[in-house]
Amino acid sequence: MITGPGMADKAKQNTADTASITAARGLFAAYGDAITRLDGALGTPFSAAVDLVMKAGGHVVVCGMGKSGLIGRKIAATLASTGTPSLFLHPAEAIHGDLGMVRRGDVVVLISNSGETEEIVRLLPAFQRLEARIIAMTASSSSSLANAAEITLDISVDREACPLNLAPTTSALNTLVLGDAIAVALMEARGFEEADFARTHPGGSLGRRLLTRVRDAMRTDNLPFVAPDMPVQDAIITMTEGRLGMALVGTPDALSGILTDGDLRRLVMRGADLATTPVSEAASANPLTIDGDLLIADAEARMQESRVQCLVVTGADGRVEGVVQIFE
Repeated sequence: MITGPGMADKAKQNTADTASITAARGLFAAYGDAITRLDGALGTPFSAAVDLVMKAGGHVVVCGMGKSGLIGRKIAATLASTGTPSLFLHPAEAIHGDLGMVRRGDVVVLISNSGETEEIVRLLPAFQRLEARIIAMTASSSSSLANAAEITLDISVDREACPLNLAPTTSALNTLVLGDAIAVALMEARGFEEADFARTHPGGSLGRRLLTRVRDAMRTDNLPFVAPDMPVQDAIITMTEGRLGMALVGTPDALSGILTDGDLRRLVMRGADLATTPVSEAASANPLTIDGDLLIADAEARMQESRVQCLVVTGADGRVEGVVQIFE
């Protein structure tokens, strides 16, 4: 049987795909084994590290070179965003002035797989002069770093997932996982909650929901008020200009109802004459309201429960202060 060029190319592609998938699965298996080994090594040193950070009054300073530095930046960022004041210190920059970031008594997490990274080892005397509390993340318990550390966390692996056993793959994973584990343990110990997380993420959707008050997000200008005796046909123009999908019936001091798109649909289905039917006959008499001092999260919950898109914001005296719309 003669195979055409197209079929030959397809066969080569299938072979390449199979090889790629096999390589990826080999790495996944190695990662699984590495985390299993890491889990088995957890014990007193890990608990001691968490306790040390909990009792520290200053910052946690994370320091690593190369790939360890990249992992260290992520660990520092995770700690900082979950309630533990933390920063990353580049070891090469530290010896040229950035060591000033470290205050006396700070906890310093030093990352070096070998425990002999030159830039890290050179900093040890400086950290000791500052009486820093050193936590080492290393694969060598007999290294210079481990000997200088108060607590040593084992990140060793049987081998790197890299086919050459050179590129930091499984060792980098172990370091990252161990750093995340410390952050999660600290969150549990501190009782860190959703609202605490929002305070460090004010620009995100969670921060907006849990930190923003209704009055900060409500619309107050050009609210679509209509009179109760206004023909619905005319009220539709006000609703369209208001761009809220509703109209407020009455005045800011005397709200008597609300006219929504749903009310209009029901009116049309009844065959009513929009030119002669007054707003009062179509509007809902009991509009949903909310206090402006409540959180946006409360407004969202009320809207979802009632299946509406807007809430009227009123003060203690019942006066209309604005309209809050979440689902635009």
